[in-house]
Amino acid sequence: MQQMTDIQPLTLITPTAPMSAGVHGGRAKCLQRLIRLEMPVPTTVALSFGAVNGIAHGQMPDMEALMAPFGDQPLLSVRPSSLNPDWGGPSAVLNVGMNDARYAQLCKDIGVTAATAIYMRFVQSYAIHVARLDPDEFYLPDVATVESLHAMLATYEFETDEPFPQQAKVQLGEVLRSMARAWDGTTARLLRQAKGAPVDAGLGLVVQRMALGVGQGDCGTGVIEFVDANSGLPKIVGRYVNQSQGRERIQDVAGAIYLTRDDRGPSFEEQCPEAFAELIEYGALIRRKLREEMQIKFTMESGVLHILDGIRVQRSSRATVRIAVALANDGIIPREEAVMRVEPAALSELLHRQVDPKAKRDLIVRGIAASPGAASGRIVLTAAEAQASAARGEPCVLVRRETTPEDIRGMHAAQAVLTMRGGVTSHAAVIGRGLGLPCVVGAFDLTIDRKKSEISGPDGRKFAVGDVITVDGTTGQVLAGAPAMLEAALDGAFQTLLEWADEFRDIGVRANADTPADAQAAQNFAAEGIGLCRTEHMFFDGDRLGVMREMIFAESSDDRRAVLERLLPMQRDDFISLFTIMAGKSVCVRLFDPPLHEFLPSDKAGLRDLAEQLALPLSDVTDRVHALSEYNPMLGMRGVRLGIAIPEIYDMQAQAIFEAMVAVGEAGVAISAEIMIPLVSAMREVELVKARVDAVANTVLSKSKSALDYRLGVMVETPRAALRAEDIAEHASFLSFGTNDLTQMTYGLSRDDAGRFMSAYVQQGVYAEDPFHTLDVEGVGELVAMGAERGRKGRKDVTLSICGEHAGSRTAIAFCREHKFDYVSCSPFRVPVARLTAAQLALAARVNNKTDT
Repeated sequence: MQQMTDIQPLTLITPTAPMSAGVHGGRAKCLQRLIRLEMPVPTTVALSFGAVNGIAHGQMPDMEALMAPFGDQPLLSVRPSSLNPDWGGPSAVLNVGMNDARYAQLCKDIGVTAATAIYMRFVQSYAIHVARLDPDEFYLPDVATVESLHAMLATYEFETDEPFPQQAKVQLGEVLRSMARAWDGTTARLLRQAKGAPVDAGLGLVVQRMALGVGQGDCGTGVIEFVDANSGLPKIVGRYVNQSQGRERIQDVAGAIYLTRDDRGPSFEEQCPEAFAELIEYGALIRRKLREEMQIKFTMESGVLHILDGIRVQRSSRATVRIAVALANDGIIPREEAVMRVEPAALSELLHRQVDPKAKRDLIVRGIAASPGAASGRIVLTAAEAQASAARGEPCVLVRRETTPEDIRGMHAAQAVLTMRGGVTSHAAVIGRGLGLPCVVGAFDLTIDRKKSEISGPDGRKFAVGDVITVDGTTGQVLAGAPAMLEAALDGAFQTLLEWADEFRDIGVRANADTPADAQAAQNFAAEGIGLCRTEHMFFDGDRLGVMREMIFAESSDDRRAVLERLLPMQRDDFISLFTIMAGKSVCVRLFDPPLHEFLPSDKAGLRDLAEQLALPLSDVTDRVHALSEYNPMLGMRGVRLGIAIPEIYDMQAQAIFEAMVAVGEAGVAISAEIMIPLVSAMREVELVKARVDAVANTVLSKSKSALDYRLGVMVETPRAALRAEDIAEHASFLSFGTNDLTQMTYGLSRDDAGRFMSAYVQQGVYAEDPFHTLDVEGVGELVAMGAERGRKGRKDVTLSICGEHAGSRTAIAFCREHKFDYVSCSPFRVPVARLTAAQLALAARVNNKTDT
């Protein structure tokens, strides 16, 4: 905010008057721009932020000087002018200066009915907004009469014990004082701070001569826009109301007429063709000179057009993108500015269906918004039910206490997922974002009754399996029924904006993709490759789960190898599909990571089915499952520990990768494969796995005689791996930091359970943000930076990246740029957001560098 000691409290707005939005507010500055464009703006005086703050504390400005530009017996309007109109502000007050004498004159000039309506509207506004009287006592009748005016004035005198003020200077002073104090009040402060306003946000005021909009000849008020606020396409939109004043009258549909010629009724274009033509010219001029799509508020007074205000058109995310691209294509703004004008979150909305903002929301429960978008479907409580529903062609919503890898089949079949437990990096959230599946987690107030096949909301309402609900993963709401939706919008403007973003960003963006469908989504969103392919998800498809369970129950290495031989062609086919889709790009395959117990049933029915499948006694199966259970499986035998203890799994996966590379190579597809070892904490682990992987590569190479372009690296997700990165990097071509597990281990927090208390921690300032939602730059970030620095010491050309769920966020991308990382890898549906964010950070850095020099 601009700070100046010589700012004048009152400024008559002229083309050359010293003014700025940081001192007088956006409305005042825009009015000056309109005046510079020689538009017919009524005489206007701006009060600075300092002046209004002084009024709130009893220091009134020079009222004679304020009123001097308006002549004798003026009628005035007072409107707020803050730095950002979204911060709100006090209501405008019109017709200040209306009194008995002015009323008598207006009765002669424009008629008794019109004059009476003006006087009554001012008395009503003054009573409610200035005197703070009960609004119910000052309603406006359908037809303003002299008797109703006298009754309203009498009511004012009865309520205040004094007659309605007759001096314009007194009226204006009280209006200014009321608006200043309203802005300075505690409630107003809290409301605008919730909208992102700083604590010391200032308010300016503009005092403008009234263009009446009522009277003889062509009189009225209207608004006009030159673009559709929902689609962003060129279109004249707005309305005009004859014999009217104020925005609330413009919104009166019953009295409005069309702006352009229309067969359905009269139009402003036909009624006032010259004024309409002027508005069209002004719209084009504003767009060209102010470099924005603006809404013009105007008034006709006895056939003369007056421009009262110009404000930025409120627009949807879809329109935001299209308008920015159109302005750049027309040469009005540079491409760099178009890229900077679109909030990355706006792109996220365009990628998914959304609940129509106009639709009624019947809220069942609120949880954590884990994966954006919205979808409706029938309630199902198991993955099997979801698959059956999909087979019948019935959209469904999978509702679980929490999801496990075994639920992935059901998630693929469902339209959305809802869980009672979990946070933004829980299993359901991660998979949901990867699939582009709307997901709400942490709906703790929801209860599931499996025996009755129903769920219950916090208000006691019950919803049975088969009832339709809607999951809004953008807001975290779960709704009853199926409200109207807005479809995703990946149009030409969307693609163009991202192509421009790619010209400016200076860090790579890859996608986390586990299946061919994920890879295709990554390719559609122009990811530069796959930065994380979690191979374990492939084992839950079709018949593979049964084979995987046989491998777990195998007693010897040879038995395990024999079972894995059956999985080998399935894995190979998976990799062939991924490599083919991502032709010419890098694919980073993470070797098997989760603990084995995740592939085994835990309920009695599942154990019985497994015993039957394996032809083993139920007691043997139960004992084996119990033997594999761990007190803290996420810190137990998983990741590289499994690869060393049961090396046959990694051998099979490496063979599948290399044979897939040979197959696609023979088909003419170029691919660069990267093999990533998970959960490493010691250099020796890397040495052991690397030796086996290289041995498998040599075996495949000797059979095929084909070149194998692959690199081996490490997923850094333990604090010790970050600390020992120098040693580890000697044997690893790349280090990819998995910030999900690294955050868990650094904080000692479970990402699935932290949601229960995290909001209390954030509210009380223990943590600035949920560390699973926003990368903790100070704590986890220090470990990552340390690991990157030490990794470069061990290998100068080591490739560095982040592939955790943080990777698509602005904080993480800024961190990676600062520390010269090569790329970030996020879920496919976050790739466009990451591309735009990276471009904006690069452009901002370019501006800062110019400023510094």
